[in-house]
Amino acid sequence: MTPLRAVLFDIDGTLVDSNYVHVDAWDRGLAEAGVPAPAWRIHRAIGMDSSRLLETLAEGAGEEVQSRAKQLHSEYYKQEADRLRPFAGAADLLRAIHDLGLRVVLATSAPEDELEILRGVLDVEDAVAVVTSAGDVETAKPDPDIFQVALGKAEAAPDEALLIGDTVWDVLAANAAGMRTIGVLSGGVSEAELREAGAVEVYDDVADLLARLGDSVIGQQVRKP
Repeated sequence: MTPLRAVLFDIDGTLVDSNYVHVDAWDRGLAEAGVPAPAWRIHRAIGMDSSRLLETLAEGAGEEVQSRAKQLHSEYYKQEADRLRPFAGAADLLRAIHDLGLRVVLATSAPEDELEILRGVLDVEDAVAVVTSAGDVETAKPDPDIFQVALGKAEAAPDEALLIGDTVWDVLAANAAGMRTIGVLSGGVSEAELREAGAVEVYDDVADLLARLGDSVIGQQVRKP
């Protein structure tokens, strides 16, 4: 078994309880832009690249309308930033993985302003080795680009790394990058869907993973002294 060098983390819905804040912000933004969508469909698209999300939810709408919806989402999301909370165990898991001698990577395609908010919520910079953002890629999940960039920054091959994420889009993008995924249910996606997409393990949330870290695929693949 190839020794593990890096663990990549999605942030939204995995480390920070933000998916439903995103749903609310998109719900308001799409409605105000004149292309309302049912909240459940919005939730199903969370984790996608924003351009693909808009193509899915506002199919046929012009570029100006989609751009307006995206701008409004960003505004409403930032207005609701005080609702964001780290999931229990998030900071402890990052530090535990760091203490195993692994590189902790925040592999997100969030815009820089949103990423700054998320990093402030997590408050665990001491454990993080690498961070990505929307500025690193032109296309995001389910395309693998953001994870490929993260692997490059972490100086790790795909078989030396794995992803922890909460959506099918995370799993599909990791698959395309040649990585395995540990899924968590905290984003509101079922275990069956995560496993069907290819997740090798699924936990309730990061606290559950932390409690069972030694028995997880991470614990099994850690480089031995």
